[in-house]
Formats: sequence, structure tokens, C-alpha cells
Amino acid sequence: MSGTKARTYAERIQRVCDYIYQHLDAELSLEQLSQVAHFSKYHFHRQFSEYTGISVSRFIQLMRLKRASYRLAFDQDDKIIDIALEAQFENPESFSRAFKIAFDQTPSQFRETPDWPHWHSKFHFTQPTEEGTADMDIKIVDFKPTKVAVLQHRAAPSRINESVSKFIEWRKQSKLSPKDSAHTYGVVYDDPKNKPGDDFRFDICGSVEQDVPNNPQGITTGNIAGGRCAVIRHTGAHDNIGEKIYYLYGKWLPESGEELRDAPIFFHYLNLITDVAEHELKTDIYLPLK
Repeated sequence: MSGTKARTYAERIQRVCDYIYQHLDAELSLEQLSQVAHFSKYHFHRQFSEYTGISVSRFIQLMRLKRASYRLAFDQDDKIIDIALEAQFENPESFSRAFKIAFDQTPSQFRETPDWPHWHSKFHFTQPTEEGTADMDIKIVDFKPTKVAVLQHRAAPSRINESVSKFIEWRKQSKLSPKDSAHTYGVVYDDPKNKPGDDFRFDICGSVEQDVPNNPQGITTGNIAGGRCAVIRHTGAHDNIGEKIYYLYGKWLPESGEELRDAPIFFHYLNLITDVAEHELKTDIYLPLK
């Protein structure tokens, strides 16, 4: 298959994945999805499975269960029956069975003590990568120095949601960095592909006006340095954000003539998974420049 044909094929499968993300609350039939991809309905199921490594029906169910997982972990006041119905299950019993089969924990067990590393392992199927990098919009801006509350995540990337839960707990208790009026950042020191273990370093941050007092969550005061940065926006799941980062480093930087500043790359989360669907997430990626 030529490069152009391969890209077109990937774009058609990606179109289906995007459609599924955006219509998890709707009835999703093979005939309907084959039309989205412009594939024959007689061959679409096999084409999707061959490309992604998972059947389309299983992909849909996993995406619904993934959304339900975030609700269970981060929306503690939501009833499990409501989450089950949102995930298109007829009752909590069928939802619980499917959830247990998928993640080896019942919804109640996951809500109490989520096994995030095992959960992450269930989403390691192949997905088409984003194309059209020539059209990526990269801007150079002056970022203002920002005082932040910092939670250091020093564990495997698959456990980062454990730290997120701890940061949310601190935010609610301290009220020093309310998410509605404060910016949320992630500071990246390591590539998760190169450091998948417990030596992976990542800081979860929220802007603050004053120093952070001692607290049981271990949140401290820090700063994100100001200066020139290249910025590119990523839309969708944070799992795929690496594609934009690799483009910045591997293609844009060598062609731009710019030089890197001695500061880590960082993210500005414009919205959060607790507030919007995963496909609606928007994240600005900042690459510090001299």
C-alpha cells in the first residue's frame, strides 16, 4: 500500500473512531459506521479489526467503560446506576459484569481503589495515528512566569490518575487553586515511552496567588518559568498527546531554526476529563525556546 493510500485508509478508520467518541450515547450500528468510513458494510467489521486489533463492538464497549471509569473515580457523588445507564447498559448488574470482565474489578471496587496500571493495559490496542502534520498550527508566544501548587508524580505513567485524585482532593480541601478560576498544568520531565517505570517524572500543577501551606497530600509551591515558547494545541485524549510532542521535536524544531531553552516541556489543560467528554479535551503544549 502506497504512503498516500495508507494515510487515506488511516484517516477513514480515524474518522470512525472520532465518530464513536462523539456518539457514545447513541445507537451505533455497523452499517452506520461503515458509511462514516465509506467502506462496504460487508467488509467494514473485518477492516476495522485488522487495523485496530479489536472488533468495532468491543471498541465501542471499551470506550463507554472508559468514560464510566472516569466517572466512578472522579465523580464520587454520582450513583453507579446512573453511570451504568449512561454507558448504555440496561441495569447495574450487566454493567458490573462487563466492567469486571474488562478490568478485573467491580465498579464499586474500582471506585474505592482503582487499579490504574491494570486499567491502562486494557487500552493498548492499535489506533490510527493523526496525519496532516503539515497543517499543524504552531505559534510562538511569551509565557508569563506562573506561581503554582505542585504535586510531584514519581511513579509509572500508568499510575498518574492516582496523583490526579490526590491533587483534586487537595484542591477541594484547600480551595487555594479552584479549577474554575485557576489554570491547570502538567510539567513533563521524561518521555513515558523511555521511562515507563517508577522513575518517570511528571508534575501536576495549579496556579495559585499565595504560597501553599503544609498539607497531607504533599503539595508544595513552585513556579513555571516565563519566556518564549512554541505552542501547539492537542484536541482529544491525553493518551495520544505524544504525537504532537514528537512532531514538535522531530520536524518543527529542526526546520524552524529555533533553539531550546533549558526548561521542561509543559502542558496547559484548557479543560479537564471531569468536566468534558474525552474527545472534547483541549491541551496546549508549550516547548520552551531561547
